[in-house]
Parts: sequence; structure tokens; C-alpha cells
Amino acid sequence: MTIGVLALQGDFAEHIQILAHVGVRAVEVRLPRDMANIDALIIPGGESTTIGKLSVAFGLMAPLCQFASEKPVWGTCAGAIFLAKESTGHDQPMLQVMDIVVQRNAFGRQVDSFETDLDIPAVKTPENQHPVHAVFIRAPLIERVGKDVEVLASLPDGRIVAARQGHLLATSFHPELTGDDRFHRYFIRMAAGLT
Repeated sequence: MTIGVLALQGDFAEHIQILAHVGVRAVEVRLPRDMANIDALIIPGGESTTIGKLSVAFGLMAPLCQFASEKPVWGTCAGAIFLAKESTGHDQPMLQVMDIVVQRNAFGRQVDSFETDLDIPAVKTPENQHPVHAVFIRAPLIERVGKDVEVLASLPDGRIVAARQGHLLATSFHPELTGDDRFHRYFIRMAAGLT
């Protein structure tokens, strides 16, 4: 299996490092031709407007939309915004492939970033039943989900921070920053059709 990581901006290197750690080949995706031989794609955190504008500039929008209609794609933080059907409060290029509505910077500015532990049954393993330590950095919030979207994680107050729609996955937080590889392993199982 080969997983691509959109490498236009943001923390793509951290995703590549975790994929290598779990034994999966990862490639950087910067141009449409880079998508030719990948089985799944991760869109990392960063600045969603910049990722959108660079995707337009490099001719990636149509290829990314086509890919996301057929193969697994995971968006973390800015990547979740980029996948969403709609984003409130800001106009930017988006793929609009996942039936979620997100609010950008829902928790405030950079200084309002925070960390918390979340109980996420979908990613638990027999060996590791611990909560997932989630890092939120100028994070979006998933305000609404469509009827075919499964909520995977919420904050204690009920606000949604992770969701899945078939082969599409979105997380408001950054699993690549904690050393916990369970979300990456979950996405790999998705890509392999095992979950």
C-alpha cells in the first residue's frame, strides 16, 4: 500500500514520519502526476486557505475531487475544512466532497489552542484502550454532519471533532503530533477495506 500526503503546506512531514514508522510507504503529493500510484491520501493540517489556493495553482482541484470520489482521503484540521461541503465564516477553495459543515478557527486564535483526551472507540485496539490525546491548534469544529456521516469523536459538551463518511475521514485535531499512531492505523485499515 502507498499513501500520499498532500505536501503543499502544513505538517505533511509528520504524517509521512508516522506512516513510515508503521511500515507503510508514503509519498509527497504536489502535482497531479504524484497521485498516479497511491491508494489513499492524507490532507494535513496547516492553513486551509493556502492549501486551497495552492491546489488551484498547481491544477490539483479536479484530480483531488476525482480521487476523493473513489479512494480513501483523510483530512486533519485544515484538511478537514478542505474536504467539507461547506465552511462557515470564510470563502476559500474547497473540495466539497464530504457531507459536513465546518467552522474555521472555532475555538479562537493560536493562543486558544488546547489539548484534551477523547474516548474514541473506533480507534481503540485490544492492546491500547486508552483515550486519544488530541491536540487542537486553531482548530475547526464540525458543526453539522449529513445523514450518511458517522460521528467518531465529540468533546464532552457534544461538539463534533471527528467524523467518517464511507471512505472519507475528517479530524479537527492533529493525531500526527502526539506519537499515538492509532488514527493512522485506523486510516490504513480503511484504505485496505478492513473497517
